[in-house]
Order: sequence, then structure tokens, then C-alpha cells
Amino acid sequence: MEVLRPQLIRIGGRVYRKNPIQEQTYQHEEEDEDFYQGFMECAEEPCDGYDVVQTQQGFQCTVKAPSLLYKHIVGKRGDTKKKLEAETKTSISIPKPGQEGEIVITGQHRSGVISARTRIDVLLLTFRRKQPFTHFLSFFLNEVEVQERFLKFQEEVLEKCSMDHGVDSTIFQNPKKLHLTIGMLVLLSEQEIQQTCEMLKQCKEEFIDDIAGGKPLEVEMEGIEYMNDDPGMVDVLYAKVHMKDGSNRLQELVDRVLERFQASGLIVKEWNSVKLHATVMNTLFRKDPNAEGRYNLYTADGKYIFKERESFDGRNILKLFENFYFGTLKLNSIHISQRFTVDSFGNYASCGQIDFS
Repeated sequence: MEVLRPQLIRIGGRVYRKNPIQEQTYQHEEEDEDFYQGFMECAEEPCDGYDVVQTQQGFQCTVKAPSLLYKHIVGKRGDTKKKLEAETKTSISIPKPGQEGEIVITGQHRSGVISARTRIDVLLLTFRRKQPFTHFLSFFLNEVEVQERFLKFQEEVLEKCSMDHGVDSTIFQNPKKLHLTIGMLVLLSEQEIQQTCEMLKQCKEEFIDDIAGGKPLEVEMEGIEYMNDDPGMVDVLYAKVHMKDGSNRLQELVDRVLERFQASGLIVKEWNSVKLHATVMNTLFRKDPNAEGRYNLYTADGKYIFKERESFDGRNILKLFENFYFGTLKLNSIHISQRFTVDSFGNYASCGQIDFS
């Protein structure tokens, strides 16, 4: 990331620049103080769209945040909180660790309260982005026919291509966990899970019912493709998913769900469209059968995770199985799937769902 092209953070319709240097050095809670000093210059312009209430003591504003992020507002020895209060001439009340509640900002001047709220929002969003993803919106693709065809695909690939560099049984997906991801989520409290459920219900009422017509979407899982640009050094091989009737309804549906969740802030905006794919081979599985693709980026304390991976030569696989047919599915539910969990069927545990019919 270049100094002249810093990361932009969008809050309440406004865009803030974030100092790129501090993000590279942040690893521990103890460094919150240095991080605060580095990024506050980028949050100078306050947003006046907050709900600020006038009281007998002056003005007050509340911030909802999961308790896991409180420590980043407090800082080491309370230094971040003290600096916030001193620079904005406000008083900030934060619930005790482990207790859910609201952060309350009070001050004599409305502008000071708004400035503190803006800075807290930037801090919360920044450190939320450093949390590992906890959930994802998905379609399950593990119908019996597809699982059987997937196992046939695995058997034939190992039979015909096992001599190719890096190809072995350890890099294949668990057929019970075949899925289509719409977007990744960081849900840090039960309240945020419920908020996600409500958002999905709103999507269903406002546009999913119209697109799906109150029926499951019949799709085909057919053909394979690779993620990177060198078929001789592949890390992720995926099966393509498309509507059986040739329409664009599935793509339209998932793109609109993604757009809605991005607008709400529940999903960080990285892409404008969902890439419809079902991972069938991933080199991260080689050392860790429970690895989950490119999403293992940070630990809970902000440390970057580097996972060394050995690519495989996918040229023969792509040539021999380019149009492999995995089967037909009826997509009838969008799930809030929880990472690193397994339900009674061997799939990811679901914290909530909406059904099309």
C-alpha cells in the first residue's frame, strides 16, 4: 500500500483516510496507543449524521459495539480513552470487559461529542477488520447426488493425475462441506448474529421472493476452473455453478444480497459481485483439513497468519475434467454458516437461515 493511496474507511456516508504504516506494525493490544496517534489525523472531519441528545449536563451520544472490541477504545493503561477524552473534551463511559452494553459519550459541546463518536467509529471499524471471519452467508451444495459425483471426480483425478506435481488426496474438499459462499462476516456477539438474521429476512421480503418466485433455484454444478493465472501452479480449483434454465437469477440474487450487507456494514466491501464457485481442491487442506481458504488472515489479537502452501500442477486436470458434471441442485436456503463448526450432517453449523419456499 502506498502513502499516496491509503486505505479508505467509509462511515456514515463520509470517507476517511487511514495511515497505512501503523497497520503494518500493529500486532498486540499494547500497540493501540501508537496506532491511535497514527490514524487520528485522518479522522479530523466529524460526521454530523449521528443521533446526539441534549441533556441537562450538555450532549450525549451512544455507540453500540461488541465487548470484544472495548479494549481497543480503552487502550493500554487506558491511554487511548484518555486521549480521546482530552482531545474532544468529552467523557466516555465503556462497559466492563465481558459485559455487553453501549459506549456512552457525554460533553458540554455537541461538536466534541460528534468528534469523539467519529473517532470511536473509525477505531471500531479498523480493529473489527483485524478480527478473523467468524461466519459466512452460503448455499449448501452437499446433496447426495453431488457428493457422489464429487467422490467420482476425486477418484478419477487421483487415478489419472496423481503423478502430476502436488496432486494427492489431501487437497480435496470434504464433500459434506461443499458450499457456495456469498460473503464473509465478522459477528462478535449474539446481537450481531440476530442482526444478520433480520437483514436476511428483509432481503427475502424486499427482493429474494420476487427473484426466486417462491421456489428453489434449480442450478447445475458443472465444469472446473482455477483461481490464479498459472494452470501449472494452482492453489484453488473450483466447480462452476449456474442456473439450469440459463437465466441470471442466481447471480442477481447473490449480488443484491451482497450489496445490501455491504451497505449495512456487516460485510466489508471488497467486491462488487459474487464469484459463483464451489471449491473442490485447495492446497491449504494439505496440512490442515479444516483450513478455509484465503480467509485465515488474522488471529483475534491482530497477528497476520502466513500459511505456506505447495501449489499443484492442474494442467492435466483442467484438460481431462474441464466439463465434469457434478450434478443438479435445488437451492432453497441461504444459511448463516459458522466457521470451524460441524453439524450432525458433517456440514458447517448454521446459526440461521431463510428459505425460498
